[in-house]
Amino acid sequence: MGLPQRFILILLSIYLYSASVVNTQQEFKIQSVKLIIEPRNDVTAGTNVTLRCQATVSTSTEKGPIREYTILKNDKIVYTKTIGSSEDFVYQLHNARVFSTGLYQCKLDIQGDTKLSKAQRLNVQGLSQPDLHLEMNVVNEGEEVQATCIAPGEIGSFIFFFFDNDEQMSRVEGLSNQAKTTFRLSSGGIHKIHCSYKIRTAEDTFPSTKSNNVTVSVKELSITPVLKISPDSTIYEGDHLNISCSAQNFHSSSEGYKLFLSQGTKLLRTGNSTINHNMVAVPKVSEALTFDCRVEMRNVEKYTKKTISVVELFSVPSLTMFPTEIFQGEIMTLTCNSERFASQRINREDLEYTLYPSKNLPSSGKPGVFNVKALQNDFNYTCSAEAKGIKKDSKTLMIRPKVHVSALKISIEDKVILKKSITILCQSNGSLPINYTLFKDNVQVGTKVIRERNRQAVFMDVINKPGEIQYRCEAKNSLHSNKTGSSQHLSVNVIVPLSLMTLTVIPTPLGISEGEDLRFICSVNGTGPVTFKWYRTGSVVPLQTNTTTETYSSFLIKPVSKNDSDKYYCEASNGANKVRSENVDVQVLMALWKKMLIIVACLLLLSVLLLVASMLYIKSKRDRREAAAELSVKPSSPKSDDPLTVNLTHDTDVYNAATDAVSFYDGKEGRVTNGTRHSVASVPADISNRSSYSIPATV
Repeated sequence: MGLPQRFILILLSIYLYSASVVNTQQEFKIQSVKLIIEPRNDVTAGTNVTLRCQATVSTSTEKGPIREYTILKNDKIVYTKTIGSSEDFVYQLHNARVFSTGLYQCKLDIQGDTKLSKAQRLNVQGLSQPDLHLEMNVVNEGEEVQATCIAPGEIGSFIFFFFDNDEQMSRVEGLSNQAKTTFRLSSGGIHKIHCSYKIRTAEDTFPSTKSNNVTVSVKELSITPVLKISPDSTIYEGDHLNISCSAQNFHSSSEGYKLFLSQGTKLLRTGNSTINHNMVAVPKVSEALTFDCRVEMRNVEKYTKKTISVVELFSVPSLTMFPTEIFQGEIMTLTCNSERFASQRINREDLEYTLYPSKNLPSSGKPGVFNVKALQNDFNYTCSAEAKGIKKDSKTLMIRPKVHVSALKISIEDKVILKKSITILCQSNGSLPINYTLFKDNVQVGTKVIRERNRQAVFMDVINKPGEIQYRCEAKNSLHSNKTGSSQHLSVNVIVPLSLMTLTVIPTPLGISEGEDLRFICSVNGTGPVTFKWYRTGSVVPLQTNTTTETYSSFLIKPVSKNDSDKYYCEASNGANKVRSENVDVQVLMALWKKMLIIVACLLLLSVLLLVASMLYIKSKRDRREAAAELSVKPSSPKSDDPLTVNLTHDTDVYNAATDAVSFYDGKEGRVTNGTRHSVASVPADISNRSSYSIPATV
């Protein structure tokens, strides 16, 4: 075998080995995992329960892969096991208890691939009855008793309860199914002791039934507390009390005891034998005193109580003031008085009253009556009544002196317009509430009460007649005094709205010539001050603005020109309203001197024409004469192209034209119009005597 053949055999061996390794890698797929609880999901305590985990796994070989099963209860791992077969995995719960109640699941893990079954709930019902054991059944009062409560066969988290005649004495928690406790039975007689327990799961708490009753006989101690109070008849405030606290029926000489004497929550005295206490009867809150005598021995405590009634010697004084409303600096009367007193022990004259603070108080001569001057700020007073060593204080009386009204001001918020509502404001300084009264020309208009600070009294009124009106305010903040504050008189001028507006033009709008003064006079009915404005139509900017107290005003254009021809109007306002006049059409005519200038120019032109015509006529006449003289010398017929004939024909034409121009004015006075209506200029008739004549024709 050559080298190439050996090389081929080696490659073939490697390929076959790789194929065999690939075939040994097993492929699988977990199809489903199911948990079954046997015999059923709801069982009673003590039942053997089986948790069966069934898995369906697809594999590429006959031999299945290694499987790891895990049992979970309420999402916590309970048990884990690895098996190599495809059989069901079984987990046993022997003698299932209530604590086994919960949600169970089965988890399968194959080479990192996991699948979880659906949760199945196991309910175990029924707790075992607890069992109670006591060390002793007969004990002395105050002696300790040890008890043990057992929950047979139960597991889990426990809470044990111990009861004396259905009254809970103690509570013990733990993970053990039994608990111990000690307690003392304080009273003698027969006591029935029992216990119970509860098991806590993740979801709920399950209580057990009561245990057996165990009877305990308690021998009561013969010691008895004794409380004595004298006097035992009617007791008044200030009486002296003798109180004793002792123990009776105590026969043991080897054991001691301790006594406690209390009044309410105040411990008066303690001792190992009889306690005596002396005090004055002074009730603090009510008209009764409660005393407590206790004896303590062997952790046993016995007590007795007594409550005595104490007749009030005199009532708690009350402090009042008069008048109930006081202003700064005024004198007031403070009265301290106890309404009730025990006439069997004291007279009213035995009561002594004191005012606090009591500096520099003027005497009134009557018990409990004090004259006090009110301060500038708030202050407090109390008083006390005292008799037979008993002293009682009144409640604190807070006095807040009021401030009289001052700096009363009156104002009007809006403009005062005839027949329109106006707002009048009144405000002053002083204590609240303040009563404001408004007067118009000394006639009351209305009243307002202000109860909040920085508030003004607001009055509404309407003025129906023009002229000057006077308002004033009065303010008062005392119920017992006639003292008032009055404002100054507020005089207001009533604004009468503008009406009946007229616009006058001087001279008349159709008779105005250039160079004249044009005056616009605007007048209205109403009250001033009035603001007048003159406008040219088409412009929003006034030509002139004038404010005056009069009801008329004028505007002057000096001098006018043709450019001033337009429409004009006037506006007037006085705070109540604004009115506008009708438009006035102004046409400015040509100036008189311009008219005369045109007439003179026409006359000059006419004179020139007449002069030219006269000169032409004279020249023509002279030429005809010369031509006639020449014809007399040369009588031959003229030719059409003869210069003399042509000249004569020309002169004849000129003469005829001049004659026609003069005949146009013949019989007329000579008038020239200036381009305007009703304007006439006279021209002298200096050309009325004209003379003409014909030049005969020579053949």
